[in-house]
Amino acid sequence: MYKKVETDIGGRTMAFETGKMAKQTSGSVVVTSGDTMVLVTAVAEKKSKNMGFLPLTIEYQERMYAAGRIPGSYFRREIGRPSEKEVLTCRLIDRPLRPLFPKGYMSETQVIITVFSADQEIDPDILAMNGASTALAISDIPWQGPIAAARVGYVDGEYVLNPTKSQLEKSAMNLVVAGTEKAVVMVEGRTGELAEDVILEAIFFAHKGIQPLITLQNELRAEIGKTKRTVTPPEINEELQAKVEEAAASGMEEVVTTADKMERGDRYDLLKEEVLARIDEEHYESESEVFDLLSAY
Repeated sequence: MYKKVETDIGGRTMAFETGKMAKQTSGSVVVTSGDTMVLVTAVAEKKSKNMGFLPLTIEYQERMYAAGRIPGSYFRREIGRPSEKEVLTCRLIDRPLRPLFPKGYMSETQVIITVFSADQEIDPDILAMNGASTALAISDIPWQGPIAAARVGYVDGEYVLNPTKSQLEKSAMNLVVAGTEKAVVMVEGRTGELAEDVILEAIFFAHKGIQPLITLQNELRAEIGKTKRTVTPPEINEELQAKVEEAAASGMEEVVTTADKMERGDRYDLLKEEVLARIDEEHYESESEVFDLLSAY
C-alpha cells in the first residue's frame, strides 16, 4: 500500500514514501528533503541461524549520478572499495540500530541505502539514518525501534537543527544525535572549544527535535506496518548468571568508570580472568558462556 507522510524538521520538510519502490523487500522507504533523496531497503532471512552474533550488514551507496554527473572513464560502472564518507556513514547508521535487535535474533539482515539525488546543501546521512529506522519499523523484522537522528550546529550562539552545509562552515559544532522516544542512544561529531553545558544542551536540543520523526514512524508503523516475526530468546543458566554477577560486582564498577579506553580494556581483560578463577568449571560448559553473561551484566 502506498503511503506518504511528512514532517517539519529544522524548518525544512522531511518526507517518507513507501509502497512504490522495492516492494519485495521486508521494508522500504524513500526519504526526501529539499533535492536530496535516498532509498532505504531492509531485508532479512526468514530462518535464524545460531551464529552467536547478529549478522547485520549496513551498506550506504553514493553514486555520481546523484549529483548529475557521469564517470568520465571508458568504464562507466562505479566499482571498487567504498569511499571514506560511505564507510563512516555506514557506521553512523549501524551504531544506533544494532542494540535494538532482540536477543536471540540472528537472521542475516541487510539494510541498503542508495542516494538517488544529492542537494548541495543537505547531507544525505541524516535522511539515511531516519530512513533505515523507518524501513525496519514497518517491516516484519524483529526490531525494538524506532529511532530518529538529527544534526546540531551552533552558529552565532544559537543551536541549529539539521544545518545546511553552508551553515556548518560557520558552526562551532557538528554533532549527530540519535535516540529513541525516551533516551539518547548515540552521539557522534566534533566541536570547537565549547563549555560542557553547551554540548549537553545541544544533545537535549537534538533529542527534543527528533520527537516528531519518532511520532511519524510510530503512526506509519501502526497504519501499514507488518506483523513482527517472533523471536525465541536464548535460554540463560540463571545459576551461572548469579555466580558471574556476584564475582564481577566489585570489579565491574571500576571498569566502567575508567575513562581511558586502553586502560579500560586492560581492566576488563583482568576482570574476565578473575571471574573465571572464582567460578568452578563444573558450573559452565565453555568460557564463552561466562564471557557472554559478563558482557550482558
